Amino acid sequence: MSTGTGTAPGVAPEPVGSDDLSLAVAALTSPDLAEIVDLAAWVDAGWLYVANADGSARLPVTDPDGPWEVRFGRHPLACQDPMHGVPLAAALADPSPPNERDAYPFAGRRLLSAFGDATRSPDLIVVHTPRHYWPERGGHLGEHGSLNAGQSRAPLVLSGPGVRVRGLRPGAARIIDVAPTLAALAGVTLPDAEGTPLTQLAGPGARHVVGLLWDGANSNDLLHLAQTGELPNVARLLAEGTALTGGAIAEFPSVTLTNHTSALTGVGPGRHGILHNVYFDRATGRQVIVNDVKTWHAACEQLRDGVETLFEAIARQRPGAVSACVNEPVDRGAHYSTFGLVRAAGNAGGAGDMGDYLPPAEGDPHASARWVQESSDYAWSTRVDALGFAQVIQLWAPGTTPPDVMWWNTTVTDTGHHGGGPYSEQSRAALRDADARLGGFLDLLAERGLLAETAILLTADHGSEAADPACRGDWGDALRAAGVRFRDEGYGFLYLGESALDGLTPDAM
Repeated sequence: MSTGTGTAPGVAPEPVGSDDLSLAVAALTSPDLAEIVDLAAWVDAGWLYVANADGSARLPVTDPDGPWEVRFGRHPLACQDPMHGVPLAAALADPSPPNERDAYPFAGRRLLSAFGDATRSPDLIVVHTPRHYWPERGGHLGEHGSLNAGQSRAPLVLSGPGVRVRGLRPGAARIIDVAPTLAALAGVTLPDAEGTPLTQLAGPGARHVVGLLWDGANSNDLLHLAQTGELPNVARLLAEGTALTGGAIAEFPSVTLTNHTSALTGVGPGRHGILHNVYFDRATGRQVIVNDVKTWHAACEQLRDGVETLFEAIARQRPGAVSACVNEPVDRGAHYSTFGLVRAAGNAGGAGDMGDYLPPAEGDPHASARWVQESSDYAWSTRVDALGFAQVIQLWAPGTTPPDVMWWNTTVTDTGHHGGGPYSEQSRAALRDADARLGGFLDLLAERGLLAETAILLTADHGSEAADPACRGDWGDALRAAGVRFRDEGYGFLYLGESALDGLTPDAM
């Protein structure tokens, strides 16, 4: 954000040598790739560097909050305003903006966390532009993964006993604040968390605490639809609570398993070890895939030593309390867990072998029939969420003792935002489906007289931003042409000096 001494703006530094890193940075920051490469980032000799076709800056790794030193040209992370693109009208006025009009909240801390693991962090990170459309590599019309505000912004709603304020409030939190806040609501602490409890908004006072994660939900649209009556049950939460208009900023990369883990541990990827949905571990020489139907049940095996989940903190500090974790891979320490049931079944394919246990999507009263029929991905997510909803209803059914703390992950919201992009008919249908299931849960709480005793936090793991089908390209071609030996994991995590086939096993391929 601030400039210092060093190379004068507009004067490029001397090349540092013809090693893989220098060659890769030169290729990635070429104007020829400016349409698809937002910036590149790397750490060297105690500095975090960022660069793109327009300029470069660096930050001491010992001072993650700045100031930045501009090396030449324009600072690629000049704006780090967490409220950029808020509210919905502001986002619609400048959708998927170019780097010079975009913002990158908490950029230093988030990038340094991504580089913080001794054997799993990449040598070089490529952040693709918000408009970049890359279906050949798993990209979608609705995109996330970036460092920027739009793809990183998850909603943050708090409701019920212990919540001290009402209505929409300006400001933004971070995903790493979610676990400490839920812990505070439940009367425990996460002493080693990097995030902080949002005590200005909420504190102890609830008999039951529930965390809801609507995967991929766009914060601006969620609040807009709640205010216009299209999400009546989110509106019920807001009537008894509050929401930050800037939501909660995801850790980098703004992808699913990295941020599910951050939300439930209160630490970034450099601490918890789940660096991306897929990454390479030099200690084992293997590709690690954590965000896959075949591996979700084993994701917690990748947590680094010393990392404590919310469920473990509850068990340690409240031995009599019961916790439940529904449709969530980061479940270590929970007394009841969907993926605990998957592990107990002993199927080698994990949840991928459990399709016969999923309810049918057709006829689901909480599902949008049009999208169930038109999209196989939407139908599958609907089935997963229907099973999760059934588990929640069983856990809270009349005559049972409900859990003291519960976490409930919803999948269809991510599918809808990927399939149609944010603000689309499909993404909004997915939000309405999730809202309908939330309504069934709230009605059950009211029926049992538990609504006034239950604090609820609603968030997501990342945001969603629209890609441009005309913005195509693959930086791998330029890297290969430059003679760089690399492997690209998760599309953007470059491990230099490694062959793309090194360490792969048949099941990972």
